[in-house]
Order: sequence, then C-alpha cells, then structure tokens
Amino acid sequence: MKDKAPRPYRMTARAQAAERTGERILDAMLARFATVAYDRIRLEDVAADAEVTVQTLIRRFGTKHGLLAATVEREFVRLAADRTAAMGDSPERTLHALVEYYEHHGALILKLYAEAAQAPGVPELAARSRAYHVDWCRAAFSESLEPSRDRSTRARRLAQVVALCDATTWRILRFDSGLSPHQTEQALLEMLLPLLGPQNG
Repeated sequence: MKDKAPRPYRMTARAQAAERTGERILDAMLARFATVAYDRIRLEDVAADAEVTVQTLIRRFGTKHGLLAATVEREFVRLAADRTAAMGDSPERTLHALVEYYEHHGALILKLYAEAAQAPGVPELAARSRAYHVDWCRAAFSESLEPSRDRSTRARRLAQVVALCDATTWRILRFDSGLSPHQTEQALLEMLLPLLGPQNG
C-alpha cells in the first residue's frame, strides 16, 4: 500500500496549484489588456492564453469585469512597490528613477485610466492609484517643498509637482514631443527644480 501524504500537505499543494492557476489567468489578462481594447477582450482568448477552461476562469473571477478588477488590484500593489523604490535621495535621482518607471509601466497606466470606466470596480482602483500618486509626490519631495511655507503656497507647489510627475506629462514629452528618455528626464527636471527650494521665495 502506497504511503499517502499527510492531509495538510495535500491541501497545501492543491492551494498552491490553485494559486498558480490564478496567477496565470491574471498574467494572461494583463497581457491582453496591455495591447487590446478592453471591449474587444474575450474570456475565451484569456483562458486559452492561460491554458485553462473558460469555466475555470469564471469560477475563479466571475466575469470579465471581475477579472480586470482583480488584475488591476494585483498590479496596483506591484506598481506601488516600484514607485516607492523610485524615491531617491535627491530630486535628480528621484526623477531619473521615475522616468525609468514610466518607461516600463507608463503606457499601461495611461491605458487603465482611459478605459477604467468600462468595468465596475476599476474606477475606484484608478482613483486609488491617483491618490497614491499625490501621496508619493508629497513624500518624495517633502524636504524640498519647504514645510515652513504658508499652507496655500505649499498646496499650490504640491499640485504643480503632482502634474509634472504624472504619467500624462511623461507621455506628452516622451511621445507627443518625441524626446528620448534622457531628454524627458532633463525636461522634467528643468520644470521641477524651480518649484523646489528657497529660491521660490
């Protein structure tokens, strides 16, 4: 008689297999969403990419809307970690890391914002992402934004920094204007530095 693995181990193995399946489905949805308009994505294609049945996908995520929301939720956590890592010890280092971040993730972020309204639950996640961007800008440049300024000036300076560091500004410089990554970084720096430090009065 063959030895049977202890029940807790068998359940853990099943849970791990289910987790891997879920990750494959999310990866497949992310790959589709990155290149295909959301309303043209078919669950059949996502399931085929993930090498699962449509029934498995539906059992796990319910609907295409639910699948996109789960995908965005996972990516939000990952992107937040990458944004935290992009905080440097100077405005120059921070902007260098931010441009590198947008080179990897900017197009996907902008597509999410553009199509968020098409899926229930995703607009809330997009709003969380925007709120995180504001908090990130505040934390990344807190020392340079001079806490001693009056409240109105600090709020205006922060709003300007948020706009300059937004993915849309990166897109305008990088693609609409045809700048290289280095040129984009320099352009952002030239706009940002005057907002920081005591020279602003």
